[in-house]
Amino acid sequence: MKYIKINIKTIFVLCALCFVLSAQSQELEKLIDTALYNNPEIQKFELQYKRASEKVNEVNTIPNTEFGVGYFVSEPETRTGAQRFKVSAKQMLPWFGTITSRENYVSSLADAKYEDIVIAKRKLMASVSQSYYNLYANKAKQKVLTENIKLLETYETLALTSVEVGKASAVDVLRLQMRQNEMQQLKDVLSQQFLAEQTNLNNLLNRENDTAVTVVERLMMPSEDFEITTENLALHPELLKYDKLFQSIEQSELINQKESSPMIGFGLDYINVEPRPDMNFSDNGKDIVMPMVSVSIPIFNKKYKSQTKQNELEQQEITAQKQERLNALETLLSKAINERISARISYATQAKNLKQAKDAEDILIKSYETGTIDFNDVLNIQELQLKFQMNQIESIQGYYVQSTIINYLIQ
Repeated sequence: MKYIKINIKTIFVLCALCFVLSAQSQELEKLIDTALYNNPEIQKFELQYKRASEKVNEVNTIPNTEFGVGYFVSEPETRTGAQRFKVSAKQMLPWFGTITSRENYVSSLADAKYEDIVIAKRKLMASVSQSYYNLYANKAKQKVLTENIKLLETYETLALTSVEVGKASAVDVLRLQMRQNEMQQLKDVLSQQFLAEQTNLNNLLNRENDTAVTVVERLMMPSEDFEITTENLALHPELLKYDKLFQSIEQSELINQKESSPMIGFGLDYINVEPRPDMNFSDNGKDIVMPMVSVSIPIFNKKYKSQTKQNELEQQEITAQKQERLNALETLLSKAINERISARISYATQAKNLKQAKDAEDILIKSYETGTIDFNDVLNIQELQLKFQMNQIESIQGYYVQSTIINYLIQ
């Protein structure tokens, strides 16, 4: 379990935040550490695994020893005396290797249950990372809105000056103010959404809902994508679990074959004999001790043949389920790869558009110096600039979220 925790967690964090400052990138790693330690779902699967492992001790037993005591109400007379009571003990033993087969079967079930822990940890790390990127995008959008509100305040000052000299109308000022109100409203809504997402992340970490979460100031689009080895998909724990289940059915069939074999029993009967009165001979009153051997043979073994057939069908079912899940994971991986490429394309486009919007803004500012400015154009350019900035943030968010999905699938 330690090996999995270190390697998978490190890959998730390094692939996601290797392009930001080290001190900031450690925050996500700390969140993942806390989640892996505190999350109740992980604890649930670990307890299930321990319980499944403990079953090895349960099956490592032989059938109960049988003891019997009988008292002769009507004492039968024998040559050596009357029989008074009888004590018997009997122990049946399963066929050679049966107990070992049971242990192997239970161990294989525990191995399959262990894969649930690995899967749950991977999903938890992906969920924590995605929630973290959602918080980052929210904060980044709030920051952009704050900057645009300040920009509009600057434009409002210019508009007021223009109104005084008769180069703009009060309507222009009101439009700028209404646009500021809209941005402030959007910022307030984002602030509430941040608190909701923060609660979601804190629940994943199983801690107080209002615990503050610190996110990085800025995420950069990586210069190149990390290498994707699609062959690793075949080693995904969701698929390995089916292999473990398949092996458990093989062990179940071995048990079935062993249980269809005879059982051997050993026992001992002791009969107490009362001495015959008024008689004197060597065996007078001699108790009876009778060792016994018994064999239990499953003559009517239709049950075991049926179990063999069921095991074959269950293995076929598991094979089909594995192929179905592999197809689904391949589809999910392909979608994540393509959407990450789309995020990079979108980011480049938004960066180009944003530069052009900045150039248009500079032209408008210079036109104010010559005494002419159209505040409708100002609002249009500002609205486009805000749109491009928001889309750029969403492109970065989408890139890292899709990278998280890819990491879940192939690392």
